[in-house]
Amino acid sequence: MSGSVWLIPLGYLAGSIPFGLLIARAMTGVDVRKAGSGNIGATNVLRVVGSRAGALTLALDAIKGWAPVALSQSLGSPELLVAAVGLAAFLGHLYPLFLGFRGGKGVATALGVLAALFAKIALLIVGVWLAVAALFRYSSLAALVATGTAPFLVWMFDGRPPYVVLTIMICGFILIRHRDNFSRLLAGQEGKIGKKPERADLPRHDRLAS
Repeated sequence: MSGSVWLIPLGYLAGSIPFGLLIARAMTGVDVRKAGSGNIGATNVLRVVGSRAGALTLALDAIKGWAPVALSQSLGSPELLVAAVGLAAFLGHLYPLFLGFRGGKGVATALGVLAALFAKIALLIVGVWLAVAALFRYSSLAALVATGTAPFLVWMFDGRPPYVVLTIMICGFILIRHRDNFSRLLAGQEGKIGKKPERADLPRHDRLAS
């Protein structure tokens, strides 16, 4: 195991790549940290920039969680190390080195980590997310419900202790990161999927340019 410990910092660095910020800047010049919800994740990129940028952010944020875990598995790493690499990639998104340790909420990256570990369970979790999102049109509510069910699905259909513990830890972080969304949901102030942010939420240079 000691010979492959380098995979942990590699996973963290991969997770730290702020794809949402880079994609939004490349496509429109907008800093998503100063627009919409201020989050660098796919949902805010979708609202602020558009569906193509949002989909690309979602895919790349998931891949940066999947790739380090898949690499560690391909090298025959023990389950405990694989779990540590997955956690490192996830925490890299939440606390990215390149953005002063201020990152996103980690849903897409978490999905990538889980997809590398158990693709079928990840598909079930995606199914829960899609069902809730389609029914209520709230990305945050879908994330909360999917996050709440994920540990039970992993425990029921896989059961390997390192991966069950990893899933519980990841889901705990996601729930904490969504506490403001939960408050807005209760207050009826949470933005729905497909709804553009108010113009006052956009950066000043974009309001002047439009």
